[in-house]
Amino acid sequence: GAMQAGIAALSRLNGFLSRASLWLAGTGLVLMTLIVFAQVFMRYVMNDSLLWVEPVAILLMSWFIFLGSAVGVHESFHMGFDVLLFFLPDRAGTWLKGLSDLSVLCFGIGMAVYGWQLMAKTWGTTLPVIGLPGGFGYMPLFAGGLLMTLFVLEHLLKRLTGRMAEAQPDAEDILMTEA
Repeated sequence: GAMQAGIAALSRLNGFLSRASLWLAGTGLVLMTLIVFAQVFMRYVMNDSLLWVEPVAILLMSWFIFLGSAVGVHESFHMGFDVLLFFLPDRAGTWLKGLSDLSVLCFGIGMAVYGWQLMAKTWGTTLPVIGLPGGFGYMPLFAGGLLMTLFVLEHLLKRLTGRMAEAQPDAEDILMTEA
């Protein structure tokens, strides 16, 4: 019905947002690596420094950390109660996974709310050297929290409707448990 259509629409949106976040995070990582390399080259070869490299590198790092964390939630790579799942019955595992999702939901909401508040309170300041409003420094916290909230909300809705497909162990997991 309407609930299933809503979950399917959220799932499509989240799939797009997750892929976009992964690409943006990867691009940020590459850009940060390039500008840090440029700084090393300028400092040690040209005997000159680029003043903007450190604040831009920190901003890029914030983006790829928080976007990458959100993608981890979407792909269910976030922390959970996995160790207990081996010792408990399947029914208890379902409850623990739901509890883990609720914990991540609260954490994501907290990140989004407090990230928004920090953005709003610092927007009138200026980030030194790069001249952007101070709120830009907290934008990754807000965006990551918002994405985590959307992604885990999808997991919770699927779990509640019995449509959550649990990840199957991959070859690495199987090899690690047999070793």
